[in-house]
Amino acid sequence: MLFQFLGGLGLFLFGIKYLGEGLQNSAGDRLRNILDSLTTNTFTGILAGLFVTMLIQSSSATTVLTVGLVNARMLTLRQAVGIIMGANIGTTFTAFIIGFDAAGFGLPLLAVGAFFVFFIRNYKYVFIGRILFGLGGLFFGLQLMGAGMEPLQTSLNFKNITDHLNDHPFLGIAAGMIATMVLQSSSATVGILQQMFSMDLIHLSGALAVLFGDNIGTTITAVIAAIGASQNAKRAALVHVLFNVIGTVIFVIFFIPYKSIIEWLTGFMNLKPAMEIAFAHGFFNVANVIILFPFISFLVYGVTRLIRDDEWTVDTQTVKLDEKVINSSPEFALHQARQELLKMAAYSREGLNQALLFFQTRKNRYADTAMQYEEEINRFDRQLTKFLVKLSIHSLSKNESTEHTMLLNLCKDIERVGDHMKNMIDLVCFMARNNIKLSEVTSRDFENMMILTQSCLEKAIMALETNNKSMAEEVLSIEDDIDEMEKTLRKKHIQDINNNLSSGQESVVYVDFISNLERIGDHSVNIAEAVLER
Repeated sequence: MLFQFLGGLGLFLFGIKYLGEGLQNSAGDRLRNILDSLTTNTFTGILAGLFVTMLIQSSSATTVLTVGLVNARMLTLRQAVGIIMGANIGTTFTAFIIGFDAAGFGLPLLAVGAFFVFFIRNYKYVFIGRILFGLGGLFFGLQLMGAGMEPLQTSLNFKNITDHLNDHPFLGIAAGMIATMVLQSSSATVGILQQMFSMDLIHLSGALAVLFGDNIGTTITAVIAAIGASQNAKRAALVHVLFNVIGTVIFVIFFIPYKSIIEWLTGFMNLKPAMEIAFAHGFFNVANVIILFPFISFLVYGVTRLIRDDEWTVDTQTVKLDEKVINSSPEFALHQARQELLKMAAYSREGLNQALLFFQTRKNRYADTAMQYEEEINRFDRQLTKFLVKLSIHSLSKNESTEHTMLLNLCKDIERVGDHMKNMIDLVCFMARNNIKLSEVTSRDFENMMILTQSCLEKAIMALETNNKSMAEEVLSIEDDIDEMEKTLRKKHIQDINNNLSSGQESVVYVDFISNLERIGDHSVNIAEAVLER
């Protein structure tokens, strides 16, 4: 009985995962863009959360994705609240699929899905095969779980346990919460509950209490994802917890009217037991969104007060690239790309400033801020490169083609500055972890070289912003000084090694640090030369 139940549960979980992957692959890898673009207000955020959760078959995955986007500052906290609300509604979709009595279709769907996956080379049909295989695994897994639980119908011990759940709602809430935390899937817990209710192993009162617990337990995944993330990401996870806990408290208070509504719906629509649980699950989440929707501002204010800012955050900007103008006006498209490149360059300048402060003070807030700038640089690089590649297939004049090539090259130069900046932060962290202490002279040498490199990059960016050729010439001169300093420090370091004044770990830090600074100088020269050649 145990192996049949666990095997069915494993197949059920695999089916949900495979179904979600198939649906996601069919839609393409556009989920982040969907969440980012469809969240202009809270209502559209709810729709986006609903759609994505139905697509990937996991409210936990949607919430984790949302927490990640908030952590990357691609979504605001208020936008995230709407997505989380929508995800709670979208997660009921699986329960409605299970509610249809389709257990007999499990094996045929597995067979057809496997045929598409293994014998058809067209990726479009392979994804369809994954969807069918996932559905088949879901239905057949439920059938196996039901067969595994059949002996429990005559078990007095199990009946005593479920009687306690029926008579004590808080025990049911605790059971649903623990089960969902362990399985990491509210859909799986609801599926098991639907099977138990269909077999009359639990009454409606106990089943509704377990449903409440499921909704609280599903928040644990987002909480785990928020550990070590930004303050706003932690707030988004806390909103998810508060949203489900507040909803549970409201429905426990009005438990009798809620139960009466579900019983009336069952009689009115002649619902089967599994579908009755699906409607109860859907009603809870939809009603919870409707009730709490007017209080979103209070939720945001509350979590902001509970989790206060203790870090510096980057003032992020949306990448403003309108692909529609590529066809109508390549010249204006280039102007857009240039403006966004200047924002990206400004991030590299500020990030290097924060890296210098981190080296000087060893305060983590400077490292965190520098890493935020580096993430933003990467985001701008991805979107700018994609935009410019699409622009390249159109007919451009000679001047436009030159500008286009320059922007593509500069985009990579600035992105590499971000990488070298990150490398230096990693090196300082490595020194702290391994208790590597630089001598006062070496620290001063590093600091002087960083300040010189900082000046070189800043002048290069100013030359690019103002098209100042004399300032660009100055960058070339400063970079020569950086090269000379790098050569001098390398010779000095070799002497220290020969005199046994430097260990192997110190040597790695020393060489890598000055090498990263020298490379930033090289990329600054590339920016300056682009100004001179323009």
